[in-house]
Amino acid sequence: MSALHNNDVDTQPQHWDEAGAVEAKAGIEKPGQFSEEEEEEDSPFEMVRIAVSNKDNQDLPSLTFRAWLLGIIFCGALSFVNQFYWFRQNQLSLGSAVVQIVSFPIGYLMAKFLPTRKFRTFGWEWTLNPGPFNIKEHVLITIFATAASGSAYAIDVVTIKKMWYQSDLGFGASYLFLLTSQLLGYSFAGFSRRFLVYPAAMLWPSTLITATLFRTFHEVQSFGGRFSRTAIFWITFGASFVWYFLPGFLFPVLSMIPILCIAAPNNVIAQQLGDGNSGLGLLNFTLDWSTIASYMGSPISFPWVMSCNLFAGFIIIVWIATPAGYYTNTWGTGIYPIYSAGLFLPNGTKYNIKKIMTPHQTLDTAKYESYGHLRMTYMFGMTYGIGFAAIFALLTYIALHHGKEIIQRVRQSRSMDEDIHMRLMRKYQEVPQWWYMAIFAVTFAVSIVTCEVFHMMPWYWVVLSVVIPFIFTIPIGIIQAISNQQPGLNVITEFIIGYGRAGDPIANVTFKVYGYITMAQALNLLQDQKIGHYMKIPPRHMFIAQIAGTVVAGTVQLGVAYWLMNTVPKMCTPEGMPWTCRSANTFYSASVIWGLVGPGRMFGSGSPYQSMLYLFILGVFLPIPFWYLAKRYPNSFWRHVHIPVIMSISGNMPPMPTHTLVNWFIAGFFLVFLWHRYFRANWQRYAFATSAGLDSGLAISGIIIFFAFQNVTPPSWWGTTEDFCPLAGVGGYLTDRS
Repeated sequence: MSALHNNDVDTQPQHWDEAGAVEAKAGIEKPGQFSEEEEEEDSPFEMVRIAVSNKDNQDLPSLTFRAWLLGIIFCGALSFVNQFYWFRQNQLSLGSAVVQIVSFPIGYLMAKFLPTRKFRTFGWEWTLNPGPFNIKEHVLITIFATAASGSAYAIDVVTIKKMWYQSDLGFGASYLFLLTSQLLGYSFAGFSRRFLVYPAAMLWPSTLITATLFRTFHEVQSFGGRFSRTAIFWITFGASFVWYFLPGFLFPVLSMIPILCIAAPNNVIAQQLGDGNSGLGLLNFTLDWSTIASYMGSPISFPWVMSCNLFAGFIIIVWIATPAGYYTNTWGTGIYPIYSAGLFLPNGTKYNIKKIMTPHQTLDTAKYESYGHLRMTYMFGMTYGIGFAAIFALLTYIALHHGKEIIQRVRQSRSMDEDIHMRLMRKYQEVPQWWYMAIFAVTFAVSIVTCEVFHMMPWYWVVLSVVIPFIFTIPIGIIQAISNQQPGLNVITEFIIGYGRAGDPIANVTFKVYGYITMAQALNLLQDQKIGHYMKIPPRHMFIAQIAGTVVAGTVQLGVAYWLMNTVPKMCTPEGMPWTCRSANTFYSASVIWGLVGPGRMFGSGSPYQSMLYLFILGVFLPIPFWYLAKRYPNSFWRHVHIPVIMSISGNMPPMPTHTLVNWFIAGFFLVFLWHRYFRANWQRYAFATSAGLDSGLAISGIIIFFAFQNVTPPSWWGTTEDFCPLAGVGGYLTDRS
């Protein structure tokens, strides 16, 4: 499932790249974890030797009753929570770390107390308790839940059709659309596994962190320290649960403390600079973990060097470039808010797409010319340009820093003998290729029927959309498997459909789902398959867990989405706070820009935004001087400068509130830099448990607040009802407010 929606310009830097892998190495070499016998025959790559065992116990059961039960429960729970919070002002996403930590003691208790009686069903013998809870069960439970780690991209389409275009697709059609867009990825994953999973040279470095965490749970018995990871999880869970009642209900000002707005209640520029939702987030602080961890995720999951690169990008784009362009009235944007994903007329009023659409929800060019051309805020337009540059900057960066390694690994994958892990996996039954071919045939056929019957896009565009992942899954998968970077195809798909079927917004977003998300889903599945490969999970068990997890997650997420859209008053509007649907709103704006109006009108000749296309060229050359400086001065700070990561922050802005990133970085300074630097062993043991506890406690607290206090009027005192920055989101600094 893809969790990134944003500006639809996404280079997807992974949370843990080479720097993270190095840090992980230091945290896993525990006494007694690796024996001399294990080192006799092992992976040819040091990172893999350190993180992954070269032994396998084939007698360990994996797809057990415990794995099924806990996997489905956690998958359903995470699906509910993540979709529930996706619609809120402060998004929150619970990930696999929560499942890894919480499922371990539950599995242990089930092994201790469940009966060992055996049953026979349709000739198949099974038991509630096959013995001690083992690492393979633990991995499969997490794989189940990983399918729910983010909102399915198809739900964006369902949401904007219902809430903005007022043409509900319907639950049945939405369900077919969601499942086909997700399951198509399995076929491409299956076709690509012999190139991207089996070769030892395809490392997938981020999976080594996951493998390390699993092994520390099941193999390392003595860590030192007073508390277990589970104890720390529940301590932080309790603290987070209780605390969120303050910012979540009793004292909402703790979510955003805008110093400049409070100090200058009548100053437009001060509020534009200080507001977090419609401004630049200067001197805007929070005591709310939901604000800190929303959109970016927990700062604990990012290496400090990457956090610094992201914050540097934020400073350059938000605090330097945006004021410089906005306060010089570039593109005439001084009459718009300084930070918004909204769409406007040239006179500053909000754009009403109904004025330019035909009854079939396509563009009426005569009405468009008569009503007025579409305009966007300076920062929104600029971030598209930076996103264009980021795509080619990532490709240049990968070529400079990993080019030789990629070529070498590709050659090794062809010529190198099977490593120990592949030979161990040969002992298990492989997933037949026809299983994947059957999934492709069924989902492809249903995709065409769904798109034709429900008028989403013509069948030949479905065919073309599937050709894109067919071409790009393996080459982009090779890049990600080696460098941990995934170049996004968002813009490519948007340009293709934007020019090929201009004026049709629903076809635009549908094509993007099938053309881009299918590949992204395939790469997510391949990454999980590599985890299963390292952990020696039988391939057929992995296949079943991935399929089941995807179906459960999609069902729950779509059910939650429709439930909320049908029951929450003023959903997806500023008046519906906190149900403002910021990500969906940005996705809707992108559907108008790229689909209804089209890239030819928005970025072509005569458009004020035409210059943004030249940033494609800038992106090609931008990483070169920094690469040269890092080579020339290898021990200087230049070796830590990661241009694609610096630029990638633009993909989140909008919809991400600006003060979120500021406070995320502050939290990272304490929870990663200081804690890791001065209490390294303690950080290695407790950091991810702390992060999971904070996320989980907050999530449960927020859901209880929603259900328990729906009809309860919150107390009225300072900090509960005041909007301290009312001027930031209405008009611009040049708007006549007299």
